[in-house]
Amino acid sequence: MAYEALAARDRIGVQDFVLLEDFQSLDAFSENLKKRFNEKLIYTYIGPVLVSVNPYRDLDLYTHELCKEYRQVEFFKLPPHVFAIADTAYFAMRSDRRDQCILVSGESGAGKTEATKQILRYLAVASEKSREVGKIKDQLLQSNPLLEAFGNATTTRNDNSSRFGKYMDVQFDFLGAPVGGHILNYLLEKSRVVVQANGERNFHIFYQILQSGDAALLKRLHLTKNMQDYRYLAKEQSETVFTIKDDQQYKETVDALRVLAFSKQHTEELFNIVGAILHMGNVELEASNDGTTCRMTNPDIAAIVAELLGAPPAAINNSLTAKTIIVNNEHVESPLSLEEGLYSRDAMSKAIYDRLFSWLVRHVNRTLEVRRSDTVVIGLLDIYGFEVFQTNSFEQFCINYCNEKLQQIFIELTLKMEQEEYQREGIEWEQIDYFNNVIILDLIEDKNKGLISFMDEECLRPGNATDISLLEKMTVGVNKHDHFMSFELASREEKKNIGREEFRLVHYAGPVTYNVTGFIEKNNDLLFRNIKEAMQKSTNSIMQEVFPKAEILDKKRPLTAGTQFKNSLNRLADILKSKVPSYVRCIKPNNKKSPVEFDDVLVHHQVKYLGLMENLRVRRAGFAYRRDYKYFYNRYKSICPETWPSYKKGTPAQACDKIAQLLGWNSRDFKVGKTKVFIRNPKQLYEIEDKLSQRKVELAIMLQAQIRKVIARQYLKRAKAAVTTFSKSWRRLVAMRELRKRRNAARAIRAFIKGFIQRNMPVNEHNKRFVRMVRIQWLVNELSPNLPKSVLDKNWPKAPEVCGEASKLLKPLQQRVMVRSYIRKLAPERKQQLQWKLQCSEVFSGKKTTYSDTLPVPFMPTRLDDSLSQRVTDTVTKTSTDSGAGIVFAGHVVKYDRHGYKSRQRLIAATQSAVYLLDPKNLGVKEHHDAENIKSLTLSEKSDGFVLIAFNSIAKGSKGDLLISADNAIELATMIASCSLKNMSAVVLASGDIEHHLPANKTGTVRLQSGPAAAIVKEGGALVVTGA
Repeated sequence: MAYEALAARDRIGVQDFVLLEDFQSLDAFSENLKKRFNEKLIYTYIGPVLVSVNPYRDLDLYTHELCKEYRQVEFFKLPPHVFAIADTAYFAMRSDRRDQCILVSGESGAGKTEATKQILRYLAVASEKSREVGKIKDQLLQSNPLLEAFGNATTTRNDNSSRFGKYMDVQFDFLGAPVGGHILNYLLEKSRVVVQANGERNFHIFYQILQSGDAALLKRLHLTKNMQDYRYLAKEQSETVFTIKDDQQYKETVDALRVLAFSKQHTEELFNIVGAILHMGNVELEASNDGTTCRMTNPDIAAIVAELLGAPPAAINNSLTAKTIIVNNEHVESPLSLEEGLYSRDAMSKAIYDRLFSWLVRHVNRTLEVRRSDTVVIGLLDIYGFEVFQTNSFEQFCINYCNEKLQQIFIELTLKMEQEEYQREGIEWEQIDYFNNVIILDLIEDKNKGLISFMDEECLRPGNATDISLLEKMTVGVNKHDHFMSFELASREEKKNIGREEFRLVHYAGPVTYNVTGFIEKNNDLLFRNIKEAMQKSTNSIMQEVFPKAEILDKKRPLTAGTQFKNSLNRLADILKSKVPSYVRCIKPNNKKSPVEFDDVLVHHQVKYLGLMENLRVRRAGFAYRRDYKYFYNRYKSICPETWPSYKKGTPAQACDKIAQLLGWNSRDFKVGKTKVFIRNPKQLYEIEDKLSQRKVELAIMLQAQIRKVIARQYLKRAKAAVTTFSKSWRRLVAMRELRKRRNAARAIRAFIKGFIQRNMPVNEHNKRFVRMVRIQWLVNELSPNLPKSVLDKNWPKAPEVCGEASKLLKPLQQRVMVRSYIRKLAPERKQQLQWKLQCSEVFSGKKTTYSDTLPVPFMPTRLDDSLSQRVTDTVTKTSTDSGAGIVFAGHVVKYDRHGYKSRQRLIAATQSAVYLLDPKNLGVKEHHDAENIKSLTLSEKSDGFVLIAFNSIAKGSKGDLLISADNAIELATMIASCSLKNMSAVVLASGDIEHHLPANKTGTVRLQSGPAAAIVKEGGALVVTGA
């Protein structure tokens, strides 16, 4: 609620300047704006007038939900907002059937355009809805982006500055639905077309077409995307602006043209004209040798201009280099000088663009036109605010004259509304003193002695009229006037601050000094006849409409720019005076477009030039606060014992008197009208608000106590009922659980007995639970804790009949798991041992009687002591010539000669590639045999240690097959076969007589026989091997 903000007024300021205590102070006014700006509160009232500060950031203030919140709500009930102004005007228009208008004013960059947009948007949301109404709404809303594209530009103060004044009437039917509209435009800044200040841009439409137009359009218009190619686009400033998205706005412009029913032909002709203006700026002229005439240096550019305008190239060329003068009804052509030619070129560009913009407005009006007499309107005036620059010219003179006129209307209508309200309420009207600026308006617009009339006279008189002669005429004509000063009229001290070519007007907002340079030219707004004739020859329908033939035929001299503006302003004044006004005054907090900076000097300047202090003073001259007495009574009745909780002894008006009496207010400071109460001073409102805040605390405490009492009683009742209900439910639940448990137990016992009876039968419906339980019991309680603990453990728990199949499957699986686990845990050396043992087992198990003796003895690479083993290794390494010299087995053996079978002690050493016999005394190599030449290793099946190593071939010098015996014959044969030969099938077990080969293809015999003890001896020319 808006009233709640009074409690926080020290922090966020007051939201209605009427309640400002020091209302005469400009500093206090500015400080209140600053407080609210810092708290992101950009809106403040001066009574019914809205003051808006541009936040330069998105504050999420214009949501659809907020639109609905402000709809049909009392003006001061919610915080200040532009929606409140729009809502008040809209519903006043509907209820009273009276035309309304909303005047939006302020400096460039103050947020006027955005305020106007939001007002239009609110009217679109608040009005009735239908398919046809939706179309009209779209057209009204789409008129904004279209006129912004052609009428807005980037300036040093505002990225999207309106360079024209606009008044729009939105027409509504009796249901409050928009049915049409009409737009009036004022004083387009057409000089911007040909020149812009540093840091500024031309009108948006030029950049939109160059940056976002498709290739076909640019080709048709003979344009490139490079801005630097065109003289009319300033070189000193940035071509792009961060806050202006030309590509997006180009799409919006094209959409607006479609929605507003621009034909394809008109759209193409419109863009052709824009392109022609860009090319026009590139037309170059040069002076002739004598300097009296000029000629065109790039006729190809002029040809493009002619093509786009649909005019003859010769006519365009002629209009830029010559002018036609009528002398005695005869047309005399006079060549132009270079200066006149350049002026003609730029004047043509400005005139075309100015008339094109006016045509756009007329076309929009034709689209929005409604032919009904029963409509009421809401007018929106978005117009430039008071302007004071370092150098002020003709444009600033017109703008400030406009604001002077609007200020007069504003004060008159404000006083009139005040007086009417007092009369309605039966309150005595008190005369209010205020500054009447009619004296300034008469100085400017008086028919005979006004400044505009002096300008017109100087423009019309024969001879060489100059800006200085105009100033002299003004000085003589005005002479002594409190609000006019020139260098000639100034005192010696004042002449220090005013130039010889300047004059000063003291406006309602303060003095402004104008430089008369260019006044005559701009007021004349001269356009050579040749230019008009060339444009009338155009085949472009828009050009034909904006340059009518009647203009050439009309012998009257056209009105000057100043007089045209004065006449349009007087018509605007008549329009505004016929309507009920609302006001939005826009202020910009700084020139840097910063969302956090508040420039006090700049704000003081705007407050002064917007006449806000004068407005506040008029508002405060009577009663500062006025509200419906029913609302006043309902809000404040709680602070008076006689009116709380209700007043039954009289009317609400009498109740308001009782409240005032309690506060000690006298009849001068407090009055009750027919429908409203009037309070003179803000302090009275602060006093009653403070008392209301205190009373709210007291009432809140009382209300809390009563509510807590009621809540406690209700809680007690609910608790008792809940306890009873819970107790019954709990007992019932416990009984049901017990019953359910007993039934389940009975079912389980019955099923168990049936399952036990049928336990040995195939699984069926009756025994499946029992069988499942038996299986689980056996698996969990019998099998799981009694599984074999090692690979050699063959024990396995006995399984019941129903688990027999599972037991058969699980037992080998368990063995495989144990074996795999055992193997994974083996060290590499242990694993190698087992591999040798496995190979040995495959050959000797069950075949050699001494095999079982080798099982507990691990196989070793050497059976020699460490010292001897190292020496043998060194000897073999020195002797060997290949890489397989590593010892795989070494040990003691007895070697038997091939002839005579005499036994000799030897050392045997086997590598991966050979077998060596060494003398144990000196470790000399006695024999050396390659592994690849070993054919087989033959052992007896008995307990002897005999080994016959047979060779594939007996080389020259060789002694034949090798006969040896060893205590560890099995280990020796296994290691040589596995490591040296890589072939265990080379190991052979034999019995009976076996032959061995000798040199010269001779053979010997070894007899293998059984005996009580192992022995190897020579008998009858054979070697007899006896084993147990």
